[in-house]
Parts: sequence; C-alpha cells; structure tokens
Amino acid sequence: MLITPLYAGLAALVFIFLSIRTLMLRRRLRVAIGDSDQPLLLRATRVHSNFAEYVPLAIILLYFLEVQGAADGLIHGLAIALLLGRLLHAYGVSQVEENYRFRVIGMGLTFLVVVTAATRLIMAATIGSF
Repeated sequence: MLITPLYAGLAALVFIFLSIRTLMLRRRLRVAIGDSDQPLLLRATRVHSNFAEYVPLAIILLYFLEVQGAADGLIHGLAIALLLGRLLHAYGVSQVEENYRFRVIGMGLTFLVVVTAATRLIMAATIGSF
C-alpha cells in the first residue's frame, strides 16, 4: 500500500482548515478581495497561499520517490517533516507580532523535504540508485 496518499490527505485537510480560517476572517472583517490593510487577513492569506505554493510540489516529489522504491521510513520522515514544517510556518506567520523562529524552522523543514526528494530523484534518474 502506498504511503504518500495518507500524507496528501492530511495535507488536504490542513489546506481546507486554512481556507476556512481565511474565509471566516474575510467575513468578520467584511473584506471580499485583497486584505484592506488588515494585518491579520494579510497574514492568513499568505499562510494559505504559501501552503498552496509548496505542498503540491512536495507531495508530487514524495510520490515519485515512493513509486521508484524509496524506503518507507524515508517517505514517512519526509512527509512528517513537510506537515510539521507547514504547521510551524502557518503558526508563526499567523501572528501579527511574529516570532520568526516558527517561520524559519517551518520553511527550513519544507526546503529540506523538497531538496532531499529532488536530489534523490535526480540521483535515481542519473545513476540508478537511491
């Protein structure tokens, strides 16, 4: 059984949570488009957008790794790092008075997943092994 779909499903639920959170904030602040210079809304939309920008690529890379035979432990580890990174990033960026450590650690984990997966896929394609 494939592992990546589990984490894709979990990521989808996080994405829906972030979407609903942003929609509720828009409704409360009565802002249909843009952020109307509302710091919380700007941060909520950036958290949501950033998730949408990074997670699909990472999930695709993890899936390719998995179907090419990467170890289950590697897939679980990278997928957990991705979700943890995105949650830390979301928490950090959501705060108007931000503690940048959450953003930095979150982005670091996300970059670690993408770079590790991409590098391993390139290695597999060029030298034939993980």
